[in-house]
Order: sequence, then C-alpha cells, then structure tokens
Amino acid sequence: MAEKTDPTKEPRAVAVNVLKGGFGKSTTAINLARELADRNGRVLLVDLDDNGHTTFNLGYRDQYESDNHVQQVLLDDADPLENVVQVTDNLDLFPSHEDLEEVETNLKSAMASSQRLGRNIVDPLLGDTYSYIVVDTPANRGKLNDNALFATKNLIVPLRPESGWESGITQTNKRLIQEARQYFDLELLALVPTDLSERLDQDTRDRNLLYAINSRDELASFVPNFAHLSAADWEAIDAGDYTGDLPGIRHRASIDKAHRARKPLRDYDAECDQLGCYEELAQIVENGGVVR
Repeated sequence: MAEKTDPTKEPRAVAVNVLKGGFGKSTTAINLARELADRNGRVLLVDLDDNGHTTFNLGYRDQYESDNHVQQVLLDDADPLENVVQVTDNLDLFPSHEDLEEVETNLKSAMASSQRLGRNIVDPLLGDTYSYIVVDTPANRGKLNDNALFATKNLIVPLRPESGWESGITQTNKRLIQEARQYFDLELLALVPTDLSERLDQDTRDRNLLYAINSRDELASFVPNFAHLSAADWEAIDAGDYTGDLPGIRHRASIDKAHRARKPLRDYDAECDQLGCYEELAQIVENGGVVR
C-alpha cells in the first residue's frame, strides 16, 4: 500500500491518558492510531497499560506473556523495532507485558527514569520510521505514566458518561497535567466523550457530561467538533427541535465486536458511522489541537 504521508504535517507523539480505569483508553488509542495510519502512513501504537487491553484486543496475548520486552527496551536498551508486531499494513504495535509492575519498580532507581520511553522509542523512531506514535498509558500515576507524558508532550483524555468522570478529569488535570507542566510543556489536545447511548433531552449521564465540558470555559476549547454543542444547540434540544447528529462517540455493537475479532474498527466494519469521530481525532493530532 502506498503511504499517504503529507510532507507538510509535523510528526507527533500523543498519550491517551486518564487517571481512571474503564474510560475507553484502549478503544480510543487503537482507533486513533488506525485512523492516523490510514491517513498518514506508518504509525506505532505503544501499550504501556499493565492490563494489556490494547495488546489483547489486537490479538497479541503471546507477546504479553513472553519475555519482558518492555524491560529490555526501556532499561536494557534493546532495539524496539525487534519487539514490534504488525497490526495492519501501516500500523505496528509495541505490546504491553504482564510484568510491567517490575518495569515500574526498576525505573524508580534508573538514571533519567522518566526519559526512557522518549530516549529509547519515541525520539529514534518518530519522523524517520513512524509518522505518529500513540501511547496507551496506565490508569495510575507512576514512572511509566511519567515516561508517556514526557516522551509525547501531547495528551488526549477519553471520558465516559458514568459516575466518577469529574474526579477522573480533576485528578488527571491536578496530578498529571499541572504537575508535569512544572517541568516541561504538555499540551492537552482533546477531551473525548465516548461510549454514549442516552438521550440529551432528559437528565441523563450523557447530558450531564456533554453539558459540563461544553459549558466550562476551561474545557470547551478541547471538545472535538463531533461532541461540541453550543448554547443554541442546548436550547433546541430542550425544545425538541434539535436536528443535528447525536454528539460524542456513540455506543455501537461493532466497536465491541471489533475487539472480540482482534481488529481496529476500520478493519472490522468500515461502514460504522462512528469512524468519522476517530478520523477527526486523527485530524486533531495532526493539527496539534481542535480546530473549529
């Protein structure tokens, strides 16, 4: 397949991160990486989450349970390209491993402990080998999370409309973004409402999440266009006159079935109506932020 790399686009790495489990990090990371690969040529997806959902959902459990390649690359300076596996023609995966807790422990005593992912994977591979690098991160603070933020310096935060989303974004902002910004520039690229299924003209969790992020000045500029609702939109929703698309990434059976088939959504169901959302996420990464 011919690569569709645009020479005017700047190579960029991005972490998909929120300090709360079950918020769609792996689904977001997989499908964002796949859309970037479809649009730009070679992309690397790095799974640093110890639960291994990204690795499992792409069919690489054997790598998760084999030799600790993450330890070898981050701490022993092994060649990362010897440990990547091919997902599609233009998408590769650096899998997670079941002993990431050991890596976390060993990083604490390593020299330049927060710079290993950048030095050993992102810096040597971004640009020449891969157009973009997407990192799926742990849902807790630690050296692996620090490495992901320092190496990418760009962040996408997925949010699900369930109890705890506000604490998730508050903790992510306070314990990750604000703390990291004391030491290096870290850009929040997007807040991504995902797995939505409820009505907006009633008091539902979908409505509460969408209203909160669209109405708060400190959050609204990071909401993708597929989840953006203006004051006029809310008035139309409450009057029963709203005719636009339902905002956010909506729950679809094909998204879940794609995981069970060990494929990104595009490769499982190229007709799914939610692919446009992941395509816009890819554009946000390419542009370095949301463009209205």
